[in-house]
Amino acid sequence: MTPPRRQPVRRRTAVPVALAALLATTGAAAPAGAGPTAAGTTGAPGAGDPYFPLSGNGGYDVRHYDLTLRYDPAARRLDGTAVLTARATRRLTRFDLDLSGLTVTRVTVGGRTARFARDGRELVVTPPAARAKGRDFRVAVTYHGTPEPVTDPDGSPDGWIPTDDGAFVAGQPQGAMTWFPANGHPKDKASYDFTLTVPQGHTAVANGVLLGQRTAHGRTTFRWRQTEPMAAYLATATIGRFRTERYTTRDGIQVFNAVDPREARAAAPVLKKLPSVLEWESRLFGPYPFRAAGSLVDHAPDVGYALETQTRPVYDSAPDLGTLVHESAHQWFGDSVTLTAWRDIWLNEGFATYAEWLHSEQHGGPSAQRAFDARYARPAGDALWAYPPGDPGSAGHLFGTPVYERGAMALHALRRAVGDRDFFRVLRAWADGHRGGHGTTAQFVTLAERISGRRLAGLFRTWLYAPGKPDRA
Repeated sequence: MTPPRRQPVRRRTAVPVALAALLATTGAAAPAGAGPTAAGTTGAPGAGDPYFPLSGNGGYDVRHYDLTLRYDPAARRLDGTAVLTARATRRLTRFDLDLSGLTVTRVTVGGRTARFARDGRELVVTPPAARAKGRDFRVAVTYHGTPEPVTDPDGSPDGWIPTDDGAFVAGQPQGAMTWFPANGHPKDKASYDFTLTVPQGHTAVANGVLLGQRTAHGRTTFRWRQTEPMAAYLATATIGRFRTERYTTRDGIQVFNAVDPREARAAAPVLKKLPSVLEWESRLFGPYPFRAAGSLVDHAPDVGYALETQTRPVYDSAPDLGTLVHESAHQWFGDSVTLTAWRDIWLNEGFATYAEWLHSEQHGGPSAQRAFDARYARPAGDALWAYPPGDPGSAGHLFGTPVYERGAMALHALRRAVGDRDFFRVLRAWADGHRGGHGTTAQFVTLAERISGRRLAGLFRTWLYAPGKPDRA
């Protein structure tokens, strides 16, 4: 994600400094009263993330989402059926799904009608019979309404954001629940099928590979498939009157670009560079992790950011080259290798920002060292030093300057400490070893120490966790 253009920066008042505690994977409990019953058969309404306590759910893992959606941009009405294939991680007599707004008309579990209730942003489902631990089951939810974005703690819109010709759909960190029932924390990744029906003349773009499209009776249906695991926040179903192009790169990646005509002229020179950017990043980070790629360039001036929606980043306007490099790098760092707790967001944003510095360095622009020096020259009271990137302290700080730029500085400090050979070995090993899965800061530190043979706790404590401006090593 590129940082929101209206991002407020607030200073933290306290930052813990014990590295062992800071590098531990966060495992906060669900809110009081939200845990399992005495029989241990109720799924928790949250995944335990302290920044978003009710994001995600406990008691099951989703394996696949099959989303069938129909959207009328003029009326802003969404009709949907979501079929989730999940596996119970405990015996379940009740479980939750994340869903904000929208009217649910029917829920079935295993093909049989299930009872359901709404509790804020939770859809509470009671199946007709308990789901056995370790067994797969299917949940089908039929719903409709006018989807509304949520406002994140930093003031940014998130989720299904209406536009003048459709919708800009970007779900980081919690917006997936605005348009489909989900296990909405990044801990739970799944494959996806999308069947999206819109008025003829509109295009509906989702993740992965376009399987086909068909027009009948004034409406066009698009079928998309994302086979590689994906966190719910990375799903999109962006709709508009787009110009589209399709091609296959020489590496066999299927590219689909969709561009609002109002952004086409400005976007064209940058989008032409996508294949070369992906080739360059593949040389640095390892093979591109997906079958599909592309860009979604909308005209959405009120959004204020771009997002690395998996395989096909969505941009609120024509991107510059740095933004394209940034969102493309996220396909490795954030999409393929996904965080397990939101406070580890620097693993996404610091890495993508450093990819911008590397691209500049290797394509005739300022070096990464120069970028580092320019930022370090900022005074101690600058927003860059407002809070440490490894522990931003609140959800409102996730997309602030320290996470992006001081996070990138941490990587450059690592590069200087271990040398280019080991540094780039670390980046490739990180992307390869966690491909399609998850990673934590503690695991990254361990990997860097193993490959370099150096003790690096002090370096990471300084650049990720120390309050204020670090002393330069």
